[in-house]
Amino acid sequence: MPGFTAADVPDLSGRTYVVTGANTGLGFEATRVLAARGAQVVLVCRSEDKAREAMGRIIAETPGAKLDFVELDLADLDAVKRTADVLSQREDLDVLVNNAGVMIPPLSHTAQGFELQFGVNHLGTFALTSHLLPKLAQGKNPRVIVTSSIAHRSGQAVWGDPKAEESYSRVQRYSDSKLANALFFVELARRLEASGSPVISVGCHPGVASTELGRHMGFASVAMKLVGMVLNTAEQGAVPTLQAATDPGAANGDYYGPRGLREMSGPSGTAFLTRLARDPGAAQWLWQRSVELTGVDPNLPPV
Repeated sequence: MPGFTAADVPDLSGRTYVVTGANTGLGFEATRVLAARGAQVVLVCRSEDKAREAMGRIIAETPGAKLDFVELDLADLDAVKRTADVLSQREDLDVLVNNAGVMIPPLSHTAQGFELQFGVNHLGTFALTSHLLPKLAQGKNPRVIVTSSIAHRSGQAVWGDPKAEESYSRVQRYSDSKLANALFFVELARRLEASGSPVISVGCHPGVASTELGRHMGFASVAMKLVGMVLNTAEQGAVPTLQAATDPGAANGDYYGPRGLREMSGPSGTAFLTRLARDPGAAQWLWQRSVELTGVDPNLPPV
């Protein structure tokens, strides 16, 4: 089946990538390939110990890999701001890969009291991206990558209860957060283009991949470990991320995912977004709601 694979990642010498959640799963696999192609990669993670261990594994495979670490807790908007301030002091920053996320945990909340999946997967991503846009605009062919999911297809635009005070279905909330990711990257692309920014916004999803993201799934987490034998390993699931982040042909607003059955596995290519994920009205409402909840305004006027 034709499509983009890790072998298609070009030489990345002289480029700096920031990858959230880079110590494990899709983030680690993407970081490993980016470093092997010559990029400077900043691993942005909660745990320095886990990040350093991941860096050691990459260096063992690619001696001389250019790696760095910056701490990030997406569940605390104040911490997100501190991380963005550190990253903004770097000499170069070309691509932000928003990979980190949480999946169907028991009801939990961020430091600001938001339901964890919406708070981390969307609000944290929205805030980090917004803080870093001015720095990215100074980069070389700059990009923002946002990771959605095939689960966005069952997402609903019901973010009127961001703290889950009225109800909580962890599966539905995960889908809702992934729909938010899709709406965000598409709306970001519209606003960046309209503002004349050199930054482009590209989305991706991994299909169905075996990663640590499913650790809250109970018995189903065992099944997830078998997924890689049938569908995608984490290494294969990272390919759409790599295409979004490195393909010279990627354009503003593109969305990539596996090209196999129902976009669950296979080489990467153009992926499907639901009509709701492409709805400008829903996207603009979510954008304004996100500014209100995070207190962070990207200062990109609506189209």
